[in-house]
Amino acid sequence: MQNFNWKKYLWTFLITVAIFVTAISLSNYFNNRKIDSLREIEDKISTDIMSSETEYDLLAESSCKDLSEDVLSQELNALAQKLTYTEENFGKNSPDLLRLKTYYTILQIKDYLLMKKISLKCNTKPVFILYFYTADCQECGQQGYVLTYLREQYPNLRIYSFDYKLDNPALHTLISLYKVKETVPAIVINDKVYNGFLDKDKLESYLPAWMITTATTTVSKK
Repeated sequence: MQNFNWKKYLWTFLITVAIFVTAISLSNYFNNRKIDSLREIEDKISTDIMSSETEYDLLAESSCKDLSEDVLSQELNALAQKLTYTEENFGKNSPDLLRLKTYYTILQIKDYLLMKKISLKCNTKPVFILYFYTADCQECGQQGYVLTYLREQYPNLRIYSFDYKLDNPALHTLISLYKVKETVPAIVINDKVYNGFLDKDKLESYLPAWMITTATTTVSKK
């Protein structure tokens, strides 16, 4: 009887060890897959940023007839999608996500500066919205949905979103220039700062009248 119990406990121990080792091996395997996937994303984003920086230089030297108001939007949107994927798969506090978010922030600021120069050079009329949020902001998610809706309604509206707490010198300078307070959500519309949540109607009231008229006319024609 004692021999039987000894064998039973031994087998139980061996099975437990086998399960534990298998679980550890599977965990390491999937973690390595995630790391490899993230490295691929980082390499692609690094290439995209180098390409976009070169494109900025080319566009700055281009004539107005070669430029369009949706320039570089595809690059920004593609990078935003990669950030969303990384956030969903690696967590909001991942150091790698913060690094990618920094890339995205710099790219947005460069696009913003370029589009301001283009608007002056080519007499175009884009309206700029700078949106500042934080990860722990309760109303920021709702504000993001409102801004997404407006982007879809008004083609000339260019919206840039920034994590207020991101530690980046360029972002700090942008915040300082517009004197954006830490009360988020915060929105800058054509250089004027608005703190706190703004619903659709309120935001639309701050847009130029010509933009509202143009969007309404376009919808009517459809």
